[in-house]
Amino acid sequence: MQNSHASLGVSAPPAWPRGFHAYTGHGGIRESGDDISVVASDRPAVSAAMFTLSRFAGPAVVLSRRHAAGRRLRAVVTLAQNANVATGKEGERNAAEVVARVAGILGVAESEVLIGSTGVIGRPLPMDAIRTHLDQPHLAQGAAAFDAGTERVARAMITTDTRPKTSARSVGAARIVGVAKGVGMLEPNMATMLAYLFTDAIIPPGALDAALRGAVDRSFNCLSVDTDTSTSDTVAVLANGAAGPVDQVEFAAALAEVCLDLTLQMAMDGEGATKLLRVTVDGAGDRAQAKRVAKSVVNSPLVKTAVHGADPNWGRVLMAIGKNTDDTDIEPAKVSVRFGGIEVYPEEPEADTLDRLTELMRQSEVDISVSLGLGEAAATVYGCDLSAGYVRVNADYTS
Repeated sequence: MQNSHASLGVSAPPAWPRGFHAYTGHGGIRESGDDISVVASDRPAVSAAMFTLSRFAGPAVVLSRRHAAGRRLRAVVTLAQNANVATGKEGERNAAEVVARVAGILGVAESEVLIGSTGVIGRPLPMDAIRTHLDQPHLAQGAAAFDAGTERVARAMITTDTRPKTSARSVGAARIVGVAKGVGMLEPNMATMLAYLFTDAIIPPGALDAALRGAVDRSFNCLSVDTDTSTSDTVAVLANGAAGPVDQVEFAAALAEVCLDLTLQMAMDGEGATKLLRVTVDGAGDRAQAKRVAKSVVNSPLVKTAVHGADPNWGRVLMAIGKNTDDTDIEPAKVSVRFGGIEVYPEEPEADTLDRLTELMRQSEVDISVSLGLGEAAATVYGCDLSAGYVRVNADYTS
């Protein structure tokens, strides 16, 4: 497997896999900048997708669930700056109309189009502006008019993100390319925000679905910025087979790498974030327990503010572990905690070690490790610090 996009680094955005083409444009949803994007395959594709479990899932999610069930998605359309959630029957009709119009432009079945919508909740889509945009004569050419690269698509998807998020890996003769958005309302409960993956590999639908679920479990579902689950979370992968067959084990590993790279980019770009926070719990009775305890640490406002202030306050980590009151097998005498590899509990560090700990906490990436001393299971989760910037972003964001 080869990384064709430097993880968390600055490099040229990846090109689409063979057979995929994209379009972006300003449809009047936000004041300026592209807010509509479409990525489509020029040939039939197989697919897999996962969606939010929120009880307030938006019309885009409800409609896309139905279409994704056929495992034959061929295109993805995304509307940015308006979630089209809590908009009743009108919202359902509007989502269906957008899908129908995009399907008409591409000459594919409506059931082959997935729709994502992200942004402000509770406002209807500006359908007159969207209709006018999608009725532009040059779009009648279909995919022949699609010339947008991955960065343009990723940028057209963003809301409060500060930068576009793309990633890619090669596996055999095929490539996997991902685009994503999301920096807030981030506590996935199946997937996360909007993340789309495209590949020219031949992968059977069942294997593609298993690879996606495995990748999501260890990446997007291990990410948290603020403990809030979105109404619009969607992750999907489309495989058009243009590059031929690949080793399925290698493909699953490459897909997981792309998902993890996008996860880290989202954590680093969390609203108001200045640091990536990585929490690993090992020695757990099972992986579910390891992940549960790790999430309680990464989600703790007191831990997150300590990380922001470069304060190696391990007492807050112990507090966060102790909140798992249903895990009655956790015993303080068996627990150990490390900051960046330096043990802080049960052996309290010497005075001269505190300076080293503070320096570690000042880095752009902070690692906290917990051993429960109960078993062999482990899990790593990802998040960020909590700064005044998070409050400012969300206090000023219209909702």
